[in-house]
Amino acid sequence: MVIIAQKTGVVKYPLDTMLNYVTKITTFGERCDWSLDGKRIVFLEKTFGDVFEIEVATGKLTPLTHHFFHEGFVRALYLSNGDILLSGSKTFDAYDPWKSRSPEKAELWVLKRDLSGPPTPLGVFCKEGPAVSRKQMKIAWTVDDIYVADIVYENGTPMLKQIETLVQSKDLPKEVENWHLETQNFRPPYDNELIFNAHFPAVEYEAEVMGIDLKTRKIVNYSQRPDRYDEPEGIFPDGKNILVESTRHYPKRDEGRTTWDYIDIYKLALDGSAKIERITYFNKDKKYKATNPVVSDDGRYMAFQYSLVGETTGIGHGIVIWDFVKEQEYIRSKIKNKSKE
Repeated sequence: MVIIAQKTGVVKYPLDTMLNYVTKITTFGERCDWSLDGKRIVFLEKTFGDVFEIEVATGKLTPLTHHFFHEGFVRALYLSNGDILLSGSKTFDAYDPWKSRSPEKAELWVLKRDLSGPPTPLGVFCKEGPAVSRKQMKIAWTVDDIYVADIVYENGTPMLKQIETLVQSKDLPKEVENWHLETQNFRPPYDNELIFNAHFPAVEYEAEVMGIDLKTRKIVNYSQRPDRYDEPEGIFPDGKNILVESTRHYPKRDEGRTTWDYIDIYKLALDGSAKIERITYFNKDKKYKATNPVVSDDGRYMAFQYSLVGETTGIGHGIVIWDFVKEQEYIRSKIKNKSKE
């Protein structure tokens, strides 16, 4: 029996990557995150693979997990002190690989920035991706419920303190009550709200962008379309908008396809208006999809990945950077040239 990790290792560039404000900086990799200074990006080699870091200006690659033996990782995120939060299982079975991505197997670890040793387990398991504060040593994660805690160091060893349950499925508003949960982002600039995903595998796989106030526990539905797939991803540093994986452009699933075969990247306003704007068009010919976007802390750049329609969620064929400033310059130039015609 052969388990296929991804459809192919050689993928042509989608048309969108030919634009002058879009740059592919690696030929492999997925699930990236910006360093706090915007100079580096951490990413996975592949699902259940090693973790790498790339220096954006030079393209220099540094392996972060080659100095110890492991069973592969599924997430890597920068902590506010520069250390790296990892998610990965202690065991891996190539004949049943996805079990190692489950909340029963995937554990959270802290890898020190100086790579002085293997990562330290935090003693908790995690469904999909955890959320990390960019300003505090605070994280949130999901098993069935969403939990929040502080990371503290005692004699140099990281551990969790002040663990509390933040939200349960039964706490959700009526339209999404008892839907499944997944953490995503602490909302900047004050980290007083956690953005998370409520999802439900019905006939069509639906998902909503939600937020919960960390003090009052008030829950808000920001996408307001429980009949569509809207999954929150990278948040803008002013906290006014968030990038979303969405299927708004193709809400109905074709026979033999999954909902996430139609993902592209959108920008959703977090002001309660549910205003949403499409950013990428990788999925326009139903060959590619753009996924897992994150925003640099200066708000100028989006880093993301793309994959082939038919590949499972999280698969990527390289890290791509989208320059929002150059995009606006390009749009203004197009408008100016058109007006001269």
